[in-house]
Amino acid sequence: MSGAETNGSTAISADANGTTREGGGPVRGDGGAVAQARQIELPEDRYAEELEFLAGWDRGPRPPGWRLTPRAVVAFVCGTDGETLRWDERRLAIGRKFVGDRALVERCVVTLAGERGLLLVGEPGTAKSMLSELLSAAVCGTSALTVQGTAGTTEDQLRYGWNYAMLLAQGPSSAALVPSPVLTAMTRGAVARIEEVTRCLPEVQDALVSVLSERRMAVPELVQAADGGGTVHAAPGFTVIATANLRDRGVSEMSAALKRRFNFETVGPITDLDTETELVRGQATAALARVGADFAVDTAVLEALVTAFRDLRTGHSAEGWEVERPSTVMSTAEAVHVATAMGLGAAYLPDGRDPLRTLPGHLLGTVRKDDPADHARLLGYWDGPVRRRAEQGSPLWRTLWELRDALG
Repeated sequence: MSGAETNGSTAISADANGTTREGGGPVRGDGGAVAQARQIELPEDRYAEELEFLAGWDRGPRPPGWRLTPRAVVAFVCGTDGETLRWDERRLAIGRKFVGDRALVERCVVTLAGERGLLLVGEPGTAKSMLSELLSAAVCGTSALTVQGTAGTTEDQLRYGWNYAMLLAQGPSSAALVPSPVLTAMTRGAVARIEEVTRCLPEVQDALVSVLSERRMAVPELVQAADGGGTVHAAPGFTVIATANLRDRGVSEMSAALKRRFNFETVGPITDLDTETELVRGQATAALARVGADFAVDTAVLEALVTAFRDLRTGHSAEGWEVERPSTVMSTAEAVHVATAMGLGAAYLPDGRDPLRTLPGHLLGTVRKDDPADHARLLGYWDGPVRRRAEQGSPLWRTLWELRDALG
């Protein structure tokens, strides 16, 4: 099981002394600079208090270069199930951030402790990226050493580039070198993140093979340089977390050599309806809080939304009725977006309209993202499970059935 994080987020900005403050406005530090509020906080900033607490709470053995012990990393990601931890005079309960199998997280942590590459695979929207961010923040203190894989990603983005003005003026030198996030992680002994690695071209992926096997990167231009920095060796603690969507498996298939240098872990969708509903509620509530609004979507409406997503995602309803699956991935992340949109509509367009009446339109917009033919599949869902539930006497599903014409 997997999912997005459950804790809400508040805009936090830091002053010149590193003090964080809640709120949406800028904060002026001693030097006069203004730190702008962010839409999304990095996990190392958002959960700085928890990370600092866990570093002192467990003083056991740590792998080279790690900020926390492996046990503390698991506690940070999975939470403490309401248990309050104690460290000196401090008490803190760690909230769950990843809704998934604890054993999966433990395997990921063990992989990273062995300085082996970790590849998180799964359908889109199953929180692979979020899990990699949380693990990186807990292990090395930063999740920002990231390369976004695309068809346009170049080998330089995995290795290094140059400050060409300095290069032309002074020739090759370490000062003129512009390290990639991977090279920076190697020198710091940190975790490098590579998003959507299978979207990178094969020759770009191949640049990772030597990095993960030899743990060094050659910089031929510096061999004859005065500072003699021809080879960069990875510091203890360096490793790579990559993600790949199962839907992109055929874009740029990974070579067998590269696959052997990763441990694969599959992140699947959430299997429990109540758990997924609460996660969607928490994420949508946090999104509305960022704009200063309350999430005013009824619990029954939210459950109907999540139920529809689960039916269309799995190809069958909880009652066992067959459902034709659309080509679009009906992920938990998409359900969060729809719930947020319904909440924003209720907050900004208070015309007295029931948010339930906006659900068919939002579902149609989601389903038709990949294939217009999926419109017919959504109509089939309405003529199947939605109609049957209405006939069984559910007022909510009867309302949805009556809104079939809204699907066009």
